[in-house]
Amino acid sequence: MIKTTFKKAFDKEASGVFASPGRVNLIGEHTDYNDGFVLPVAINFFTQVAAAKRDDRMVQALAQDHNNSRVEFSLDEPPINDKDAPWSDYLRGVISELRKREYTLCGADLVISGNVPQGAGLSSSASLEIALVAALTSLSQESISGEVASQVGQAAENNFVGCNCGIMDQLASALGQAGHAMLLDCRSLKTRMVALPENTSLVIINSNVKRGLVGSEYNTRRIQCELAAKHFNVPALRDISLEQLKAEKNKLDKLVYKRALHVVTENNRTLLAAEALAEKNMLLLGELMDESHTSMRDDFEITVPAVDELVRIMKSVIGVQGGARMTGGGFGGCCVALVPTELEGELSREVEKSYPQVSGLKPEIFVCQASNGGFARM
Repeated sequence: MIKTTFKKAFDKEASGVFASPGRVNLIGEHTDYNDGFVLPVAINFFTQVAAAKRDDRMVQALAQDHNNSRVEFSLDEPPINDKDAPWSDYLRGVISELRKREYTLCGADLVISGNVPQGAGLSSSASLEIALVAALTSLSQESISGEVASQVGQAAENNFVGCNCGIMDQLASALGQAGHAMLLDCRSLKTRMVALPENTSLVIINSNVKRGLVGSEYNTRRIQCELAAKHFNVPALRDISLEQLKAEKNKLDKLVYKRALHVVTENNRTLLAAEALAEKNMLLLGELMDESHTSMRDDFEITVPAVDELVRIMKSVIGVQGGARMTGGGFGGCCVALVPTELEGELSREVEKSYPQVSGLKPEIFVCQASNGGFARM
């Protein structure tokens, strides 16, 4: 389909199609920009970029999923935000960051399309960034590692789009492996692949409570975490223990303390969850996912009532046989469950029946597989 659109748009064949997946995070929320630990899974929903080289310095790009919105600009122009085509800010940001790193880029014709749900916390933006990095560097015959591609994507989002995200989303999209979750140390960027148990299903349910990270309180939470780290004179909250934090409780602003409490305990939960997953201890994994959601609700305050109800409904089916929690930046979006495959149908039916009654919203249910990233080490 995307090749057909490309041929119609540019009257020539695409020389390649570059794909990168979205991701869901099993546990480890808002720990990434605190130099902590996360446990994401790259999923089988992708952004695709069909591309061909141009002989001039122009970039032409068409967004198939945005009513074929089209932009054109020169590689030599200073990058500017495009209010008429905000999707193109990701493209402009990626180009800007690649050029800062002295990658030589050529002109390009691009068509962008994907099926990663947008605004649901499944990293459609990171998926787009990694696919664009792969396309642009390949056309220019420049080699780039998945780690550097992830840094380019993160920098594009931080410096150009205006969202102070950590690097988890981009690394998961770039380096995820089929059948595995990825334990990521967001400081060292070291990864450890953890096999998902057989006969378990990864179920993602979109609450359809829409949210936008740039316009939400995401950046506020990041500032609060930085204030807590500054109080302890450490680079990031990764560097303090729960005991240290509790000892200073009365010296910290109440909200700053609560935010830090979530991050410190979430880091501990994430490391324990990776071990539970490796040992196929679904009871412990479920308990840790439950605790994570409670912490996001009470300490980090990033859930909303409809999402809390959705998790309650999911747990009513799953019981102690797996876990469920909100995933993503918060204020809406998706919930994730890791459950025995035999419960997959019952879970879907119960959510479809009960969630609209308590929220007035219709859920979208995705049964996913762990996928290879755009730069996966095969």
